[in-house]
Parts: sequence; structure tokens; C-alpha cells
Amino acid sequence: MSVIDKVKGMLKGHESQAQQSVGKAGDMIDEKTGGKYADKVDMAEKQAEQQLGLDPQPPDAGQQP
Repeated sequence: MSVIDKVKGMLKGHESQAQQSVGKAGDMIDEKTGGKYADKVDMAEKQAEQQLGLDPQPPDAGQQP
């Protein structure tokens, strides 16, 4: 069992709280860096949500290549 699987198991029933935490972490990073890496932070947030099963959309859904 991988670490991601263990985390997913711990998050069962607390998905909304986990999603809020991911968002707050991204906001904190944006604040500390002055928004300099906002696009990369947003991408990392989406990727974390997808890996944890919190966001059903792939990280670059809706974006043009």
C-alpha cells in the first residue's frame, strides 16, 4: 500500500476539509512569494487534489495547449 493510498484512506469522509486545506496551503505560498509563482501553485493544487481523489478533473482540463 502506497503513501497516497494511506492518505486517501484517512481522508474518507473529510474530503471537503482536505480540499480546503490544499487551497489554504496554496494561498499561503502565494502570499509568501508575492504571487510570483501563482500559476505553478495553482497547477500543484489541482494535481494534489487529483492525486487525493478530491478533484475529478485532470490538472489541465479546459486549458488550450
